[in-house]
Parts: sequence; C-alpha cells; structure tokens
Amino acid sequence: MENIDIVVHTAAMKHVDVCEYNPFEAVKTNTLGLQNVVDAAIDANVQRVVFTSSDKAVNPANTMGTTKLLGERLITAGNNHRGDRDLRFASVRFGNIINSSQSVIPIFTEQIREGGPVTLTDERMTRFFLTYNDVFGLVSQAIEKMQGGEVFVYKMPAIKIEDLAEAMIEILAPEFGYDPTEIDIDVIGRRPGETFHEEIMTSRETRRAYENESMYAIQPEMDAFQTERHTIGFTDSSEITLSSENAPKLSTDEIIELLDENGALAAAGAPISTTDGALEPSSEEQSATFDEETYIDQ
Repeated sequence: MENIDIVVHTAAMKHVDVCEYNPFEAVKTNTLGLQNVVDAAIDANVQRVVFTSSDKAVNPANTMGTTKLLGERLITAGNNHRGDRDLRFASVRFGNIINSSQSVIPIFTEQIREGGPVTLTDERMTRFFLTYNDVFGLVSQAIEKMQGGEVFVYKMPAIKIEDLAEAMIEILAPEFGYDPTEIDIDVIGRRPGETFHEEIMTSRETRRAYENESMYAIQPEMDAFQTERHTIGFTDSSEITLSSENAPKLSTDEIIELLDENGALAAAGAPISTTDGALEPSSEEQSATFDEETYIDQ
C-alpha cells in the first residue's frame, strides 16, 4: 500500500453456499484477510479505507454474513488502533447488485435462453437490489463523508424474487423464441444458509442511524475517535423499514425498467417496449470517476 491514499476493500468469499461448505476458508479470507488490510493501511499511512460489507451481516444466519459482521467490527476498531494518523476506516453494506457475476439475473437469463425451467428456491424470497451506479455513489460518499467507524447503507428498492423471474420471462422468452407460458418456474428449496428476506440494519442500530437523501449512516457505539457527533451532511432518520419482507416491492413494470436502465437485458439482446409501444435500445453501461483530492482534503 505504499503511496496509496484510498483503499476500497472488495475481495471476499461472497457466496453463501460456498462459505457454508468451507467456513475455514471463509474466516481466513473474509476476517483474517481483512485484519491484514487494516494493519497494512495503518503501517502505510493510508488516509481512507472503505470495507464492502453485505446486508447479510445484519442478524447473520450464515457463515458469510457472520464473517462480514466481524469485518465491520474490525474496520470500526481500526479507528482506535490508528494512533495519531490521519486515517479513517468505514464500512458500506451492499444488497444484491443488478447483473453482477453469478447473481440471480444472469442465471435466470441463461435458464430462459435454454427454454427453462427457471429455478426459484422459495416463492417467499425477497431481496434488496442496487445498481453499479448506486455502488459507486455509496462508496464515494463514504470516502467523502466518513468521520470513522460508520456503516453506510444505500436506500435500496426491494423485489420479490418470484416477481423478478416472471418479469424476466415476460420480456426475454419471446427474444429467445419462446412463448412466456412455455417457461416454467420450478421451486427447488432453500440452499444451506439462505434466508427468506434480508435486512439493512438491526433495530438496535436504528437508534444510531442518520440519513440523507440516498443513504443511511450508522454511527459506531464507541465513537470517542470521531470529531463530530454524527456524520456531516446527515440528519436524524425518520421511520426505517428494516426488512425486504416489509419494504414496498417494485411492480413488474418497475422491475423491467430497472433491469433495462442498467443493462441487465442488453446482454440478452432484448429491446424494451415503452408505455407507448415504441421500442428503445437498452441503456449503455455508464462509467464514473472521482478526484481523490475531493474526498480526502476535507
């Protein structure tokens, strides 16, 4: 990390079933590996470190979520171990990223391409989703605004996974030469460690949560190292919906629009009909950059 100012730590074992199968490696990678990052950042006089956590760290029900929760604790503790260095650590919690590798959307796409069936572990499953642009906004705001020790969470829409499957079948089946009624949905049962719903924070954390227009900042319980009472630019939070089970769900049209806007249907070559019946091409992938001096010279 020599001559590095900002570290965004994304490396991890991130698949629930893989971590359940081999928790020994999950602990080595997700916990001990992160401790090495914290130690190296302190030794190298890095200025900002952001750890990418998961909503599975909230009331964890599996090995992956447990290692991510411990990772958040290690990151917060790093602020106590930095000494007098101008170094701050904070975490960001992700939900499911639209169209990420090995996620449900490319899996559903390939199953529809093959004529089905689309496999669903349980009809009750709900998840929070965010886009790559949301990820960039979450990480860049964390770099800019952190006082140290916070967990930042994006305000994410919730989707019922069965609705997602049905929306994708409706759009993609004709593109692959099938009638949507030909594509079955098979319920195959939950995988080890899989939960019905996800949560963005615990009820205990809500008492320490502040918000701005797009995200929450959860303050650490031990905050003596912070120079401000709470993260600058955030105010007291209003009512927070904790679980994807209780959050308002996107409609079929909203799901299709979200997928189209973020290129999830472009990979399948599917043009999307607008409300007036015209066809529009899927939006191009967007890229973004940031000037590091904007975020560390505060």
